Amino acid sequence: MTETEILINQTSNAYEWTNKLLEAVPFDKWEIIPDTVESNLNWQVGHLIISHYFHSILVIRGHQMDVLQRLPIKEYSDFFTVSAPILSVGKTNARTLFQDLKVIQQKSIDILTSLSLSELNGPLEPTSIPHPIAATKFEAIDWNIKHTMYHCGQIGILSRVVDKRYNFGLKLSK
Repeated sequence: MTETEILINQTSNAYEWTNKLLEAVPFDKWEIIPDTVESNLNWQVGHLIISHYFHSILVIRGHQMDVLQRLPIKEYSDFFTVSAPILSVGKTNARTLFQDLKVIQQKSIDILTSLSLSELNGPLEPTSIPHPIAATKFEAIDWNIKHTMYHCGQIGILSRVVDKRYNFGLKLSK
């Protein structure tokens, strides 16, 4: 398996786990901000849309007009990067956010699939905001995986607090 194939596989796995956790929580609970965690599922999903766009699309291949025409990236960036989750309550629709997350995830995978092995160690595409972690495309994609799983953990905690613990299919003996 090449480095590119490993990154694609790990990215796909991170996206699948995120989506499994999200699918288990009813949309009507996505705006609940529990006292224990100052976030909600809408904010987490919106944040992942923006971070996937930045870490695995923008710095890899530059702006993608099909995404910019389909999704309100600027609006999502305003709500889901440095703004507090409470400021986004009532501004978006959970079902739409989840659909938009899947669009970004698919675009991300499509772009990763188009990368040659030699491109991985190449520099990032220039952006107005410097990448906080990476200098190469490999590092940006690697960070996207780690960042996604970090938020996957937060989503797991939020879902447990606002709804129920995710059932991983474990059968515990009593």
